Amino acid sequence: MPPIVPFFGVNWNKRWINFCEKIGSGILTLAPNHPLNSFEYNARIIVIKELKMKKILLGLLLLIVIAVGGLFAVNGRSNYDPTRYHLTVSPENKPFGIGSSIAFTLPDQFDKPHTLPKDTQKLIFVFTKATGHIFRTWMGQHESADYLDKRKAVAVADVSGMPTVILNTFAMPDFRKSAYPILLIYDKQMARRLKEGQAVDKVIVMTLKEGKVVRIDHADTPEALDRLL
Repeated sequence: MPPIVPFFGVNWNKRWINFCEKIGSGILTLAPNHPLNSFEYNARIIVIKELKMKKILLGLLLLIVIAVGGLFAVNGRSNYDPTRYHLTVSPENKPFGIGSSIAFTLPDQFDKPHTLPKDTQKLIFVFTKATGHIFRTWMGQHESADYLDKRKAVAVADVSGMPTVILNTFAMPDFRKSAYPILLIYDKQMARRLKEGQAVDKVIVMTLKEGKVVRIDHADTPEALDRLL
């Protein structure tokens, strides 16, 4: 029989721990009156199990750290190239609104550049998560991939305030489920120029004529948006 090691002793060895584990798991059994059938022995078994549990938890924590690090490494890089895109609103010294002219080249959810067509009649702006939900619900009611094109409408979503890793991990896969193009604003200065004086808590629908804004409407439900388009 191995010696009785004091409960808080420092002389534990692998042989003793292995013996205790076998007793605890039922591989070895002891007589009812054996000295090891005591509170001291049971306490040792609890300590051993706690040590094993700590190792398991540390291992899981390490795996989580590695996974998060890998996520940031893969999805923490932006594919946006600011030299390829531009947005112009004139006159420059006035807020964007009725009477303003607008021209831009922006990427869609697949990084394909789009220049605002001259014959665009409706420009749809989505600046918040809530209004994005309204827009997606509305588009979900119209399965045709060319629904916007037939109405000479262009949809633009502001993602400039979203951290890159969140955008690439969650928002972009959702955008890419859409059959229609959604133009994206990555640049905060562009977003600020467009949002100035606008009711960004609603979907903004601007009516254009030859690139100039002639009317501004707002929608706070999919049904209201349907009526505007």
